[in-house]
Amino acid sequence: MATRQPARTYNQDHIPRKQTPGKRRVSIYWTWSYPWETNRDLTELDNRFSSMTEVRRVAWPAFEATEWDKMNFLQGIGGTLELFHRSTLSFQQVVGEATGHPVAVFQRIDQAGYKLPIDERVLADTDTLMVFGLDHLVAEQEAESGEIDAIREWLKREGTCLVLAPHHDVGFTNDPQQRQMEYRHHGDELVPRQQRFSQYTRSLMAALNVPVNNQWGLRPAVVKGTKEIAPLTAFRDLDALGLLNNVTTFNFHLHLPHYEVTAQDAYSVHVLGRQLIDPDRPHPFTAAGNKEFNCLLWMPPNEQRAGDILLIDSTHFTTLFGGTESLTNLWRNLAVMK
Repeated sequence: MATRQPARTYNQDHIPRKQTPGKRRVSIYWTWSYPWETNRDLTELDNRFSSMTEVRRVAWPAFEATEWDKMNFLQGIGGTLELFHRSTLSFQQVVGEATGHPVAVFQRIDQAGYKLPIDERVLADTDTLMVFGLDHLVAEQEAESGEIDAIREWLKREGTCLVLAPHHDVGFTNDPQQRQMEYRHHGDELVPRQQRFSQYTRSLMAALNVPVNNQWGLRPAVVKGTKEIAPLTAFRDLDALGLLNNVTTFNFHLHLPHYEVTAQDAYSVHVLGRQLIDPDRPHPFTAAGNKEFNCLLWMPPNEQRAGDILLIDSTHFTTLFGGTESLTNLWRNLAVMK
């Protein structure tokens, strides 16, 4: 008999995970307001997620099986958000096997309308907190003072790791020609000419003195003559955490953010990985002479905190855009890092 998936629960209270020496407890925090994002007006062109109907049209016939029809799956924006949730299941399985703990998944405001700020209910049984910044700027999500204080206190605990994942910032200009150039560069028909993400994460980064800006939406280069993503430029001598052990590539995604480091102090932020940009598709960033973008950053502990801070896009923890053994190695390395 084929193995069936476990029964799924919904709208349940979180069951705290007991601390186990050497076994990390990993949590995902989606920064969006699920109701706000799903209630967006579909006649608005910019700064919203695609509806599932739009996804089906562009990706046809990938989502034409019965499991994706209106009897079985949401056809509005909610369906697209559920694709994001489903796309992290493989990551959750790998981490669960490596740590012995289930991955907890939280949302700032969930489908049922319950708001959950980042506080002791999230942090008490979490060693690695992954903040997935997929809220649109126009939603005006901001980290509250209590959340900032709670995270600062949590980061004083040995062994903690805050993974910040601000997403792309496409079409931030009012210049329509630049917006069109950015759109043609990434080539994703589902991304509007302006799609600006991660206000919540940006506010958290500012409060925690993380000197990084999420910019652009850049298409990675591929190995010539193939569809495989070009290898990372990895700075393994700086990778004290071992995140890049047996990792040669991340996920191919059409519009990944560049994490611009704004600090003058070269020791506060280490760039561990850069990604080559598609050289055949014009973009303002490459026109300025750039050939790569920063895709993995590490802020080591300092006098104010005992925990680590990482910056990496949430796309690299999903299977929406494929998956590789290299990507699985990244997940496992994050799960077992010391």
